Amino acid sequence: MTVNADPPRETEPNTPEPTATTAVADPPQTSPAEPAATAGAVAPARSARWALLRRLHFYAGILIAPFLFVAALTGLAYTLAPQLNQVVYGQELRVDAVRDTKVPLADQVSAARQAHPDGTLSTVSVFDDPEATTQISFSTPELAAEDKVSTVYVDPYSGEVRGTLTTWYGATPLQTWLDSFHRTLNLGDTGRLYSELAASWLWVVALGGLVLWLGRKHAYRGERAARRRAVLPDLKAKGVRRTRGWHASVGVWTIVGLLILSATGLTWSQYAGARFGSLLDAMQGHAPALDAALPTGGHHSSPAPAEPRESDLPSGASLEQVLEAAGPMDGRLDIAIPPDASTAYTVAQDDGLWPVGFDQVAVDPASGDVLQRVEYGDWPFLAKLTKIGIRAHMGELFGLVNQILLAALALGQLCVIVWGYRMWWQRRPTRSDRKAVLGSAPPRGGWRTLPRWFLVVGIPVTLFVGWAMPLLGITLGVFLVVDLLVGAFRWALRTPPPRLTD
Repeated sequence: MTVNADPPRETEPNTPEPTATTAVADPPQTSPAEPAATAGAVAPARSARWALLRRLHFYAGILIAPFLFVAALTGLAYTLAPQLNQVVYGQELRVDAVRDTKVPLADQVSAARQAHPDGTLSTVSVFDDPEATTQISFSTPELAAEDKVSTVYVDPYSGEVRGTLTTWYGATPLQTWLDSFHRTLNLGDTGRLYSELAASWLWVVALGGLVLWLGRKHAYRGERAARRRAVLPDLKAKGVRRTRGWHASVGVWTIVGLLILSATGLTWSQYAGARFGSLLDAMQGHAPALDAALPTGGHHSSPAPAEPRESDLPSGASLEQVLEAAGPMDGRLDIAIPPDASTAYTVAQDDGLWPVGFDQVAVDPASGDVLQRVEYGDWPFLAKLTKIGIRAHMGELFGLVNQILLAALALGQLCVIVWGYRMWWQRRPTRSDRKAVLGSAPPRGGWRTLPRWFLVVGIPVTLFVGWAMPLLGITLGVFLVVDLLVGAFRWALRTPPPRLTD
């Protein structure tokens, strides 16, 4: 993977020539105004830290970048899901004409049942959008194993059935496919490893590159020029310098968004997500659960019949009365149908557009009285932050603006990765007697000269991060082991065997 020679570099006026092993940025230098003793004491430790960071950033970029590239590409495709839904499923999702009156929800359920005689009625979903159809979902054992349902789309004004789709938590088949493609490459639990690996390393690569770039010595006149070079590429530069400028400056502009995507993506990952869930348990940071069980005594009680009910809806309060009891709510309202006489209706608000709303209400099916209300405003801070972060990750928090920002982040990440590989190619030796396929990695061994305090602090922190994000810890351990073995092998080849004497 690496070679021992480096290519010739283009030079810039008044700019020191970078070292041959610089992958992304050069280490900061001590100021001429500093005393020589201070510079001599600080320079070795600082150079060691920078060499170690450059090597980590180089190998992480080379080996993890393909996973980041796929995640960005599939995420870019998912940002188009709302518009694609309207194009592909406009017949099911939209009504032909908005009218003054709507058909009772019970009649809409009857129309959906005639179109879909199989399964158990599970949810009736209504929207505050006057052009949206009513979504009536039926559950079957086969689909329930995949957390899916059959959703019948009914025109609320005419009662006409517009179509039937197999949905996953309200998502259309196309949106479900795009979501699964982004999370698992449609490979199931095995495919989830790719997305978790990408999310685990994204913040490491991004922060490491930022530190290297901002710590690089910019030999430009004045601090203003140095700040401009930190956020804008030097269009006058050529070769690897020009590529590095674009790679770093676009990375600076996108780093905040990438860190948010990394953090929110890890919250529902397979292994790091489990660690995060344990943290929420310990800090009581989960959203409070709504109790849908009917009370066993008092005037709200509903005795359970000996046999299952014959109709899809329980007798008593109508669905309109249930919605009225739940109170005014924006966005999508999912009415969960009681599976038996001991369970209440639940109305769950799903409004992911800022300001968000996720209130939940339990309603007695017999009397229409509210039994319990869980408001989003009462959620713990961590639960709110997690929910908002996930909605932003999915492109729903700010509507079209959110989609555009996500698309820009995905395109920026794709470009940064391509420029990173281009730098690797441009840094290869090209002289006739020193040709190599690829550029060399920064030198190893920088950790040997690190100060003891840095190792005392850094090793426990690294172990904790590896525990919190297991895939990051495992792959980092593999990198270290392979790097040590390669170094030992090369050292053995360079070291002549001892001579045997009589």
